[in-house]
Amino acid sequence: MILTVVASVGFVTALDNTVVAVIAPSVGEDFAMDLGTLQWVSIAYMLPYAGLVLVAGAVLDRLGDRALLAGLVLFCAGAVLCGLSWNAVPLLLGRVLQGVAAAVIVPGTLGLLRTELPGGWRATAAATWTAALAAALASGPWLGGLVARHAHWSWIFHGNVLFVAPAVALFLTRGVPDRGGGRRDPVRLSAALAVTTGLTLLLTALVTSAEGELGVRSAVLLGGAGGAVLCGFVLAERRSSAPLVPARLVTGRVFLGANSLLVLWGLGISGVVFFTPLLHQRYLGLAPDSAGLPLVLVAVGVVLATPFVPRATRAFGVAAVVACGLATVSVGLFLLAGVNHLPQLLPRFPALLVIGLGSALTAPLTSHALEASGESEAGGASGVLTASREVSSAFGVALIGAVVSVVLARGLASGLDRPEALASGYTHGLVVAAVLQGIAALAALPLLRPEDPERGGGSGETDPAPEVSAAREGGV
Repeated sequence: MILTVVASVGFVTALDNTVVAVIAPSVGEDFAMDLGTLQWVSIAYMLPYAGLVLVAGAVLDRLGDRALLAGLVLFCAGAVLCGLSWNAVPLLLGRVLQGVAAAVIVPGTLGLLRTELPGGWRATAAATWTAALAAALASGPWLGGLVARHAHWSWIFHGNVLFVAPAVALFLTRGVPDRGGGRRDPVRLSAALAVTTGLTLLLTALVTSAEGELGVRSAVLLGGAGGAVLCGFVLAERRSSAPLVPARLVTGRVFLGANSLLVLWGLGISGVVFFTPLLHQRYLGLAPDSAGLPLVLVAVGVVLATPFVPRATRAFGVAAVVACGLATVSVGLFLLAGVNHLPQLLPRFPALLVIGLGSALTAPLTSHALEASGESEAGGASGVLTASREVSSAFGVALIGAVVSVVLARGLASGLDRPEALASGYTHGLVVAAVLQGIAALAALPLLRPEDPERGGGSGETDPAPEVSAAREGGV
């Protein structure tokens, strides 16, 4: 039963990152949502997930399985609210509830591997979790499009309940054991809320900046407010006796470097993934199930390259492999931009495959960062990496969305029809994403260079957990 819970929770939380991109055009049509509002269907899930995951460990340590059960119920409630939505407001509220819940149930479910399974079963359970993430990556685009075309997009959210139900049933049938009270570190919820508020203001500024002169003025005010909130958080962290992020992680060059590269990767990739099905439907005229299917080629590229990643890492070192991966992703994005003017699907396939191959080579980033953090801070480091991944994904959607929106508006003003103007915006977004990957590739070698062999970080021979990293980083 535990393996079923692990697989179902891992699958559905990853699915909610990948499937929304495919159903977004259908949601936009039903609720008459413009491009700026549509981005929040994805962002509303990522932001609370990122902001609260740093305190989720403390909450779970205090409340144990009771917190996990509450998170599961909240995730189901959010899914039902999304499925029953009659306009954008309840839909976005439901997505926020799901993001809050995911921040608790993902680390809580992984904690079950340690508390509920004997040592011999833990490797099997970890492999089950990895397989579930890979399955969500590969099937999400197709599954979302299939449901949107032949039923209704709302059934994607109703279907979430079916995946979470086994976990809820497990707790209800066996009772909820009291495993809380093991740790008494303060739960700094106010700090997590400050981070989430600051990031939300900055994201809103980025999205509204594409809405003409008035939007730029609003963006300046919102961005200033968000920056002030985050500066206040940083000052409070420096004075706190129990900071959200351990001090050693903040000062570690390799750990900060790996996080920076994760952010650059997410900034480039996540927005492209979100807008690709939209382009396929509105420019190429594909049905929802066909529009998302080409993204499976990214997953195919990850699967094909993954077996070679450990050997390449041992032979050339983490920095070289990651740099090569980021450069490969950049090449794939430039290739995709180069054929985007063609109103056919087939010329895009090689570029999507190249992006997947390169993404697999970035997988050592996560394990390398954890290795650099040290065993005593592995939990905090894992939370920071998860938060970085989700934040970069949210900002990636907003950044590429701003580029697409600006170019789309200019194209319409110059006389282009909407599909062609959208394609032009998407091309510019691809170029921005490719440049970000190129910058990350150049930065990888100095940032990931080992600090001090005696500290145990960054030996260059860290074996990655490739499927987990590639499937979860950026939601691709």
